[in-house]
Amino acid sequence: MNKLFLIALTAIAVSGCHSSTPKNYNKDSTVVADTNKKSDSTASAFEPLFDGKTTDGWHAYGKPAPGLAWKVEDGVLHLDASEKGDWQSKNGGDMVSNGEYENFDLKLEWKISKGGNSGILFHVKEDTTKYKYTYFTGPECQVVDNKENEDGKLIKHRAGDLYDLISISKEVVKPAGEWNQVEIVCNNSKLDFTINGEHVLSTTLWDDNWKKLVAGSKFKQWPDFGTFKSGHIVLQDHGADVWYRNIEIKKL
Repeated sequence: MNKLFLIALTAIAVSGCHSSTPKNYNKDSTVVADTNKKSDSTASAFEPLFDGKTTDGWHAYGKPAPGLAWKVEDGVLHLDASEKGDWQSKNGGDMVSNGEYENFDLKLEWKISKGGNSGILFHVKEDTTKYKYTYFTGPECQVVDNKENEDGKLIKHRAGDLYDLISISKEVVKPAGEWNQVEIVCNNSKLDFTINGEHVLSTTLWDDNWKKLVAGSKFKQWPDFGTFKSGHIVLQDHGADVWYRNIEIKKL
């Protein structure tokens, strides 16, 4: 056999052996990291605000611990409003997240009792010496029974609305006794609501249009309403049984 041909054949064989090793593996078959892939340490992730077992991470507005009317039952946070105390429940009060959030993606599910009313507030400033209630400062995604509650029959007061400010674009909320999925995203002044998989509201916070909305609402009597760019997440006690579950948040 020609000597030059033998040399060429050997070179091809050696080349073939090297090409059979995938570029993402080293010679001892250990996976080599792909430098183009985002590492888990840098990827933002959702964190639970409710662990499904306790009320850890929450407290009553202006108090060190949650009200006893808020109970954990089978992975669900339930406000037992069987005992009344003025317009709220006795030993309840608004549930306030221990942490404060600026830009965030909040996901949760809620279920309201027949004729019930509640709400999901954000950017709440907790200073009871200046603000008696959470709604003095924090905008609210309305939680209400549209059919049986009088408030739920009013424009901008219906379930899913940015309460007393903007109505949602379509009726997608399920009736009392059924679970609703809600996502609230606040990112660099842009606010979006998605309910049961449908994007239903988008607006900009703190601009001139926002100020006009507030000036034309019931909140105009509280000058600091909707002005804070970070604050607590709040689940409102409005004197009716309400259930929340799968509460999670991601900082943006």
